[in-house]
Amino acid sequence: MTILGIGLGLLANASSANTMPQAVATSLEHNQIPKDAVSISVVEIDTPRSGKAVAKNILDWRANDPMNPASTMKLLTTLTGLDVLGPQYRWRTNIYTDGIIRQGVLEGNIYLQGSGDPKLVPEELAKLMKALQGLGIQKIDGNLFFDRSAYAPSVMEHNTIDGESLRAYNVPPDPLLYAFRTLSFQLSKSRTAEFIDISYSPLMSQLQIDNQMQLVDRPCDNWKSNLRFNLDPEAGASNAGGDFKTDQAFTAQFSGAFPNTCKGVYYNVVALDANTFLTQGFTAAWEQAGGIWAKTPVGQSATVPITARLLLQFEGIKLSDDVQDINKYSNNVMARQLLLTLALEKIGKPATKENGELVIQSWLKQMGLDFPGLVIENGSGLSRNEAISAGQMNQLLLLARNLPASEIFYNSLPLAGTDGTMRNRLMTQLRKFLHLKKKPEVRMKTGSLADVRAISGYVLSKSGKLYAVTSFINHPNAWRGLEAHDQLLSWLLEDGPEPKHAR
Repeated sequence: MTILGIGLGLLANASSANTMPQAVATSLEHNQIPKDAVSISVVEIDTPRSGKAVAKNILDWRANDPMNPASTMKLLTTLTGLDVLGPQYRWRTNIYTDGIIRQGVLEGNIYLQGSGDPKLVPEELAKLMKALQGLGIQKIDGNLFFDRSAYAPSVMEHNTIDGESLRAYNVPPDPLLYAFRTLSFQLSKSRTAEFIDISYSPLMSQLQIDNQMQLVDRPCDNWKSNLRFNLDPEAGASNAGGDFKTDQAFTAQFSGAFPNTCKGVYYNVVALDANTFLTQGFTAAWEQAGGIWAKTPVGQSATVPITARLLLQFEGIKLSDDVQDINKYSNNVMARQLLLTLALEKIGKPATKENGELVIQSWLKQMGLDFPGLVIENGSGLSRNEAISAGQMNQLLLLARNLPASEIFYNSLPLAGTDGTMRNRLMTQLRKFLHLKKKPEVRMKTGSLADVRAISGYVLSKSGKLYAVTSFINHPNAWRGLEAHDQLLSWLLEDGPEPKHAR
């Protein structure tokens, strides 16, 4: 065996295994996916007494060809973030005022200055409200101002690759992103009567629900097809996603048919502009905490004036926890904000995508990796332009085993049959190993776009061998490729790389 010159101790067989497992090839043929639209890289990872992980090449099928990786690109972004920023890194949201606190009343405006905390959710905002009250504030007599100067304006533009601007996965980055700027409505049949319960999160100060839906005796499949949603200002003019006045009351209207077999489903929509969403969310959170407003606040964009003083510096959850959400649930905007955070912390504001890419490329060079053909657009994989090869992705997976955040990164990947985007995958195959003392497992990041299906991660086989595996399918029939990918993973669970397979 010879060591490849990538600085990671990657070992290669004298003759590279370049033949697909028969089950994978058969599945591709059955689903009309040509082999030249597929790339696969499999390496066996070993950690010898030296403690440094090395890998032996097992399967190499077009592994050096750059391909669109879809959401598996998040592995590059999160691994860089963990190593450059550290697992304990926390985003900070600063609260300033131009007023004074007198007898429990803040007489002045509040300025929120964001740094891109991707997990500023209702539970975290509630902590922020308690911290404000801890300063002796019970009542606020002023307005809200939002400082988003941490990001360049271009990265906050709401551009999509599919035109679905109201879908949660397309939310643009925002230094003051609250609850992913997404209204999440839960619909379910009432337990006590024949009507539909509709609740929502996060709480908005001036949102009402107009429920005109009818229960029907129908399966829960395709429940969205008969649902009609509209968001109207109080004045009654239709506004499905335009800008509201930030202190304006509005109504979420639901109509159509809802199957009585649905036990609880979620309808997520990005239907408010950033300032309205944050103003009404902040206002409601303050009231829910027992705080009082002298008047309904009006929120608007502004930079913090130099005369303002810092009231509070609020720290969000740890990066290690954010990485769990990014990888397990493939959260696009969180990954995009992590890329911008790398730019913000290492190059300065305003953060840009280009500077985020510079930080990642610099880190790769520092790690001894040269990735020709790598294209980073936003770091989330929600892109038609991003590209990386399966072999390069496996080099990252090997590198990860030698970094301090190795186990954090490993555990952030979806666990087949258990959680994340792999929750319902390989369940039948994994049941075969329930009798084993040490259970095999598949930790796999998935990715999907129109014309793209991707997997990248680790397989711990029934014999205890650890494999890094990456496979990309770029083809109009890629949506049929799930079976082939599951066949590949099943092959590795069974310790497929026997001599008869690898020749």
